Amino acid sequence: MLTLLNLLSAIALLVWGTHIVRTGIMRVYGADLRRVLSRSVSKKPMAFVAGIGVTALVQSSNATTLLVTSFVAQELVGLTPALVIILGADVGTALMARILTFDLSWLSPLFIFFGVVFFLGRKQTRAGQLGRASIGLGLILLALQLVVAAATPITQAAGVKVLFSSLTGDVMLDALIGAVFAIISYSSLAAVLITATLTATGVISFKVALCLVIGANLGSGLLAMLNNSASNAAGKRVALGSLLFKFIGSLIVLPFIDLLAGWLHKLPVSDEELVIFFHVFYNLIRCLIMVPFADAMARLCTKLIRDEPETQLRLKPRHLDASALDTPALALANASRETLRMGDVLEQMLATFSKVVHGELREEREIRKLDDDVDVLYTAIKLYLAQMPKEDLPEEDSRRWAEIIEMALNLEMAGDILERMSGDVADKSLAARRAFSEEGMEELNTLIEQLSANLRLGLSVFLSQDVTSARRLRRSKHRFRITNRRYSHKHVDRLHQHNVQSIETSSLHLGLLGDMKRLNSLFCAVAYSVLEQPDDDREDE
Repeated sequence: MLTLLNLLSAIALLVWGTHIVRTGIMRVYGADLRRVLSRSVSKKPMAFVAGIGVTALVQSSNATTLLVTSFVAQELVGLTPALVIILGADVGTALMARILTFDLSWLSPLFIFFGVVFFLGRKQTRAGQLGRASIGLGLILLALQLVVAAATPITQAAGVKVLFSSLTGDVMLDALIGAVFAIISYSSLAAVLITATLTATGVISFKVALCLVIGANLGSGLLAMLNNSASNAAGKRVALGSLLFKFIGSLIVLPFIDLLAGWLHKLPVSDEELVIFFHVFYNLIRCLIMVPFADAMARLCTKLIRDEPETQLRLKPRHLDASALDTPALALANASRETLRMGDVLEQMLATFSKVVHGELREEREIRKLDDDVDVLYTAIKLYLAQMPKEDLPEEDSRRWAEIIEMALNLEMAGDILERMSGDVADKSLAARRAFSEEGMEELNTLIEQLSANLRLGLSVFLSQDVTSARRLRRSKHRFRITNRRYSHKHVDRLHQHNVQSIETSSLHLGLLGDMKRLNSLFCAVAYSVLEQPDDDREDE
């Protein structure tokens, strides 16, 4: 039991080491890797090579698949080049499996030692994140040693020999078990390595080992399908195409497995090495043959997975790409784009509120729906940023993280205020058949227009971080407050003149002026966060 636990913990360490390498590389070079992938889609050979290179860096074909899937889901990359990149990723992960199975045990302590020194000493810098990747590489090499050490005594157990002795002929069953291995270990590399160990100790025949390797590759395709189950239709097509390519490859090779096993067994190489080499060349030959058929596979996947119809009218997040979380700069840019969408909805709410003020009662329900959209986007942004611990970010990214959270919160509060204002107008004015005075209506229209202008300027400042625009926004805030105060005094003057309409709507009118003042403060708050940054020379003060 303890030996089995050691094996499982070694596999878990292998998966964790791969994760650390991927996150470290993505935080340093994530933007560059995405740029390489996005620029390599024009020609199939370039896309294929890009898939190999990116996978070699991030140590995981699953990570490359997530990157490409996010591109396809956002309609930045077509399905055909995405499938070619995935084929290249399969070759890349097979090549890395071969490299990592060399005797590199002496490198493991060096990678871990220097990685810890750089990571702890300069955690929030580029060197610190490269140190993180170095730790991951060291853990991968260590985990591979532990997997072999833990698997060896298991393979010598009588019960295990009896269990694996049943794998002696049914190639489809053997391949299915290999797929289960890959899914359970969450790594085709671990499954292939265990298979090689079982072969070296004579527990399974060489033919069975080849079937298990083919099944492990099929299992990695099933893992991609599971990982992208929550993606949209475009993203699911990428995973389905990858799985179908692996499935077709297995169907072509498995009938000839006896001939392959007999021919390979004649080579002057140990069975353990042969299993690893077969894994590399099987993926290389399969993927090269499949590249010309990427267009046909893309058409098939499009037919099998139709675009999902819009079943809900509620707005959904569009830019919050989970695969970008390993690259803080990109993740923050995605959150910023989604926050701008919140601003667009707020601007639409202001325009709709103007219609409510002018007596269109049915528009009050539209404002409630728009506020629900604002709440959905705010919740999504908040949960997205919560996956990026602020304390682990560099100082600049940490400041931007706080600005996005604050801006999203301000817009969400503004949406609630607008919804309440609309309800007040509908209940106290329209339902009671009380109209604002002509002067009062003009004042409200002027303030709504100024609010819309300040909202647009605030969103521009939030995006550009421009100091000059921030100062202009701050001046606009003060002008709005002066205008608002002047209109409050004018309303009181109309009360003194016994204006009946002003008297009937007085509490509502003054309440709206106060709410608009709060809205203006929320829209303009971003100016102060920009002006308070260290690089601001504050020449106007």
